[in-house]
Amino acid sequence: MAISSSLFFRFPVVFLVVFSHAVVSQQILTLSSDEQESVYQVLEAINSDIQWRYLFPDDLCSSAPHGVVCDYFTDESEVLLPGFLANLSSSLEELVFIENPSLAGTLNGKLGNFTRLKKLVLTGSNVSGEIPDSIGDMLELEQITITRSNLSGGVPLDIGKLKKLKILDLSYNRFQGQLPDSIGNLTELLKLDLGSNYIDGRIPETLLGLQKLEFLDLSYNLFGNFGIPLSLAEMPSLRELYLSGNSLGGQIPEIWEKLGGILRLGFSGLGLVGKIPASMGVFLTNISYLGLDNNKLEGTVPMEFGLLESVNEINLENNRLSGRLPISAKFSAQLEGKLKLGGNPNFCVDASFSSATSNSGLEHLKLCSKTAISHHVLFSGCSSLRSSYLLSFLGYCFVFVF
Repeated sequence: MAISSSLFFRFPVVFLVVFSHAVVSQQILTLSSDEQESVYQVLEAINSDIQWRYLFPDDLCSSAPHGVVCDYFTDESEVLLPGFLANLSSSLEELVFIENPSLAGTLNGKLGNFTRLKKLVLTGSNVSGEIPDSIGDMLELEQITITRSNLSGGVPLDIGKLKKLKILDLSYNRFQGQLPDSIGNLTELLKLDLGSNYIDGRIPETLLGLQKLEFLDLSYNLFGNFGIPLSLAEMPSLRELYLSGNSLGGQIPEIWEKLGGILRLGFSGLGLVGKIPASMGVFLTNISYLGLDNNKLEGTVPMEFGLLESVNEINLENNRLSGRLPISAKFSAQLEGKLKLGGNPNFCVDASFSSATSNSGLEHLKLCSKTAISHHVLFSGCSSLRSSYLLSFLGYCFVFVF
């Protein structure tokens, strides 16, 4: 069943298409409750001032607002992206296709007329081909969300012309090639999600130009062995950063001093080596998720991790970490089983963890011997002390001398 909602307003102008399935009963098309709810949500998104549910309480295939049309299609049906899109009014501001797995075709020749378009959304479709170069002429665009489709080719060079763009989400497609340096020209960008594609080469240093960026996901691509970009240190607005699943290699750099606003950090499966910087525990005080699993990190877990009071999950599995867990059983218990340390054969925990955290997953780690004691100094006051790190933790001051 195809539901086509062509609702035109003077300002703004919106065209929206939703495809789904219908139940055929005595040659009358009807919607399932989930489909009915989806249509209501679409209509409310277009105009929330209209009481759609009150005015159209019955099945929307039999009693629907003007512009909503039902038609039946099977799982094998394929609906081509309509060619008449190119003939729609140039005053169109939003073009939205949501969760249309039977929608196919390409974007070529379909977007060039939309010079006032602000929002382009295409999710969960079978649309293929490349993003046309004409995208660079759509200077009013504020959002491009094209996800979970079959688009390929490179990220267009001209995308850097879209100076008003705030959201660029091209995740879960088949984009390839290198990320153009022009991406750094999108100075208003708040979200950049290119996860789960085939983009290779180096992560461009021009990302430094994205000073307002809050969300960056480049995970599960083919970025090469160039290390974690140092330019991230100068992007203080970042709140979520995901680079997992790229063979970046190298050590975790000391870039955290200006990144205290980060809430979620995914560095899984990067081929990282060396030690975990103590500075991560010092500066990432707001972090709720930290993923450093499936790397080649070695050495001990920094004592400073005990300062991460906002953290809900820490994943350090499958590394080469050693020594003892430097946090209390009480701290571990507050993570409710989301402190993951398996796959580090030389790592150990104190005996207190086996009783205090029986459901934490740490009970499978070996117990430390009594001689494995951390070298630190305890003080009852911290105000007059100076050292490389001066930390207040659980009522004590820890001074680490290097």
